[in-house]
Order: sequence, then C-alpha cells, then structure tokens
Amino acid sequence: MDRPVTTLFMLMSLDGKISTGEGDRLDFDRDLPLVPGVADGLLQYYELERETDPWSLNTGRVMAKVGANELPMPERLPVSFAIVDNAHLTEAGVRWLCDRCRGLVVITSNAAHPARTVAEPNLSVMYLQRPSLSEAFCRLRSEHGCKRLTVQSGGTLNAALVREGLVDFVDVVVAPLLVGGRDTPTLVDGPSLASLAELSKLCPLELLDCEALRNSYVRLRYRVALLS
Repeated sequence: MDRPVTTLFMLMSLDGKISTGEGDRLDFDRDLPLVPGVADGLLQYYELERETDPWSLNTGRVMAKVGANELPMPERLPVSFAIVDNAHLTEAGVRWLCDRCRGLVVITSNAAHPARTVAEPNLSVMYLQRPSLSEAFCRLRSEHGCKRLTVQSGGTLNAALVREGLVDFVDVVVAPLLVGGRDTPTLVDGPSLASLAELSKLCPLELLDCEALRNSYVRLRYRVALLS
C-alpha cells in the first residue's frame, strides 16, 4: 500500500451525530460534560483516543473551532498532525499546532496560507495545486513516513475520504444519547446520493468487534469490506 492504513475514529451519538447541534458554538467536547447520564462515561473515550495511531488527520476548521487561533500554547503531545486547511487557521493557530504536536503537516491548495510564512523545525507545508486527498495520503507516507493514520475530522472530510476509498477501518464510540437535528453534523456528511447508479459509492463494513463499555457506552470496530 502506497498510503497510510487509515482508521476513522470518532465519538458519536446513537443517531450518528458528532456534535450537539448546528454551528461552531456547539461541540461534543465542551457540551457532553454538561449532559447528565452521558458525562460520567465520557472519560473512557479520551482514554481510547490516547491509544490511536502516531499520526492524526483533522481540518483547520475543527482546529479553529477548538480555539487553536486564540488559545495559549499547549502541552506537547507525542503525535504528529496532518491538517487539511485553506482558510481557517491563522499564523497564531499554526504556531499553536506546532507547539502542540511532534510534527505538523499542513495540507493546502492556498498558495498564501499562513503556514507558508512560519519557520518551525517540526512544520511542513504540503501545497497541492489541485486538492487531492489521494495524493496527500501518498505523500504523507512517502515524504513523512506516515504508515498508520487516525482520522478525527468533520463529516464533510470524512465523507470525501470514504468516497475516495481512503478509509480502511472504522472505530466508533457510541454515547448513550440521541441528538437529532437535520443540520447537526454526522459521522459522514457530504453530498447525498441521487440515483441507483451511485450505489457503488456506498461503503459496506465488516464487524470486527462490539464492546460494551461503562455507563452504557458501546465501542464498534469495523473493517471496510473489499468488494469483488
């Protein structure tokens, strides 16, 4: 394989939501500790998160949402980040991420991205004239030695990765919660299918493990099925 082995690892509600509502003001990390019956079991998700791959893929939008552009410098994590971003991170946000992780690769098709003006020893900018997740993944492996990659991004990028066949495993922790809301982000968003001719874009899965966690949480692990 000339790209990393990729796992989509997310926390979601029983109805597949990955946020408590529409817009960046609402967020699982901030909001679930306030929800009775859900807060008590939340820590085990973060414990599992610490066991994921040495490379993590996310988006500039998610990083901006959690405060990368404004927060004080964080404690460094033993993880390398690949961040897909064109317009959400500021120079301060890029520096914050450099301080947070072992290595940072900013993947962008924006020739004027702020990361291109930052000189940090653990920062690389992967400039793509044409946005291509497949090319980005291949370059992560060939240029940066990324062999295993955990994806923890928003539903739009998750959908693009699934549609392009770039996800090998799905590992979800299901919180005992129903969120609802037509416009609330889900595990996989993106454009809906519009015809039977597009059924080939669906992503069948093979169940590897189903584990009952504490406080009514459940962990589900799947392999993306290889279709003949």
